[in-house]
Amino acid sequence: MALDTLERASDSGGQETPFDPEALRERYRQERDRRLRPEGNDQYVEVKGDFSHYIDDPYVEPGFTRAPLTDGVDALIIGGGFGGLMAGAHLRKAGIERIRIIEKGGDFGGTWYWNRYPGAQCDIEAYIYLPLLEETGFLPKEKYSYAPEILAHARRIGEHFDLYRDACFQTQIAAVTWLEEESLWLVTTNRDDRIRARYVVMSNGPLNRPKLPGIPGIDRYRGHSFHTSRWDYGYTGGDTTGHLDRLADKRVAIIGTGATAVQCVPHLGRHARELYVFQRTPSSVDLRGNSPTDPAWAASLTPGWQKRRMDNFNLLVSGLPQSEDLVSDGWTDIIRNLSAMVPARMAEGSAMKLEDLAREVELADFRKMNQIRARVDATVRDPKTAEALKPWYRQFCKRPTFNDDYLTTFNRPNVTLVDTVGRGVDSVAETGLIFDGVHYEVDCIIFATGFEVGTAYTRRAGFEVIGRGGQTLSDYWAGGMKTLHGFYSHGFPNCFHLGVTQNALTANFPHMLDEQVRHVVELIQQAAARQARTIEPTVEGEAGWVETIRSSPQMNQEFRRDCTPGYYNGEGVVSDGRGIFDELYGPGPVAFYDLVRQWRSEGGYEGLRIA
Repeated sequence: MALDTLERASDSGGQETPFDPEALRERYRQERDRRLRPEGNDQYVEVKGDFSHYIDDPYVEPGFTRAPLTDGVDALIIGGGFGGLMAGAHLRKAGIERIRIIEKGGDFGGTWYWNRYPGAQCDIEAYIYLPLLEETGFLPKEKYSYAPEILAHARRIGEHFDLYRDACFQTQIAAVTWLEEESLWLVTTNRDDRIRARYVVMSNGPLNRPKLPGIPGIDRYRGHSFHTSRWDYGYTGGDTTGHLDRLADKRVAIIGTGATAVQCVPHLGRHARELYVFQRTPSSVDLRGNSPTDPAWAASLTPGWQKRRMDNFNLLVSGLPQSEDLVSDGWTDIIRNLSAMVPARMAEGSAMKLEDLAREVELADFRKMNQIRARVDATVRDPKTAEALKPWYRQFCKRPTFNDDYLTTFNRPNVTLVDTVGRGVDSVAETGLIFDGVHYEVDCIIFATGFEVGTAYTRRAGFEVIGRGGQTLSDYWAGGMKTLHGFYSHGFPNCFHLGVTQNALTANFPHMLDEQVRHVVELIQQAAARQARTIEPTVEGEAGWVETIRSSPQMNQEFRRDCTPGYYNGEGVVSDGRGIFDELYGPGPVAFYDLVRQWRSEGGYEGLRIA
């Protein structure tokens, strides 16, 4: 039978089974189509007004006050997560002393300050995910760190680089306003601060504002409820390691089956009297395979080891086969398979054109996802539940997850999967949730519904940036982002953006932030060497980059259009600029980093005015 008609894939037991690629493509299309919703991102409720309690900080004592600040700094960093910490660390290493980090939480940590749900753990290897390991002299205890260790490392970075000195916690930005005559930014806050800053570095994070599903009647529920990013241990008992003893007599519903739910559902299943897991789209759940750090391996590490390991991982997950896979995990598995397949095809005399390579990648993906689905069958005893837990989409349509306990949780008699077949919950009543005519009465609803992606940048940031002539960033970006290389915009001098803004995204987010921070710090050093007051893109430079972003072939745009809806593809609306992968540099992260390094090394800083 022809290769494009019938392929073979190994199941979880190592046996080869046939599959029909076109049949899989059709199944994937059907599953995508049943989940498409015309409202896209607008299907979610903004967390404000009656819903504002979902974003209260449960980790600080109420009533905090302090005297307003009216001083000046060289660099003001917005956000105390890994991006802000790396910016502070590299600025400190560059000799800049007056650094202030403004953070709305009670400490450093960013997403790891807020997300303390039971089982919270990084899904990228800790040796490359935790930044600045060599500089701080720390090595994680395991291949995948749990939340307490990650939060402790964030604090370690803050202490090592003396970033606590001028940090302001429990503080939210009100506005950032450019003072033309002084060539400074005036930063005001909810604490009545009026701080002047030469440079502002925006490191708010793309996943920082919790969202709720727009289920009819969501405001009617009278039981207990909370969002996973503000876990209520006062209600559940226990801590990040589990032991949720106060749920022993509780009926609990959790809405959402993404990466967060995959980690916390096993703990809920162990302790709740009854657990209902409401699923719209199942996650791809691969083996975790965590292990303690090998002392002999740790002793063998040589200077620069973390950067080499980060680069190796990034090259592999960007689709560039390497002679060695240093991380060797579920993320790099497809590329390992592809590396074995391509030489074999070439040996058969097949010409590896771009379309041929894309086809080989698709076949490798089919094999991988067949293994994922076979693992469900091998783990979940009830056939109907197992079928509902199978993901029918390409592996990177959604963020892959890795967990050794999630699937087995559905073998527990107290755990029920409520598969909404792509529709979502029908409505919320005073006492529970309703789907398909069934009323699920529960004592508590937990929203594992993620964070806003695709809403206006300033809405997610929670404040406005006001540049030259009173121009707001909201208005300037109303028709889409306008930046040079994703870092800065014309009319907003000395204001740098970290994150996903017309640049390149990597699976290992801290690696992306590290590359961005190094770029920003080098430009600030260049301005200091020239005794310049401002760094700002020219109109022409910015327009050229926007044209590059919007006209260059988006290599994965067709791939994302065929994906089941989610925050990766703007809930199924590709290329409207609202998915996390929209407005990115088409050739990918490796090419982008090479491009900006080359741009800096040439020394002319084309398109940027440093004066």
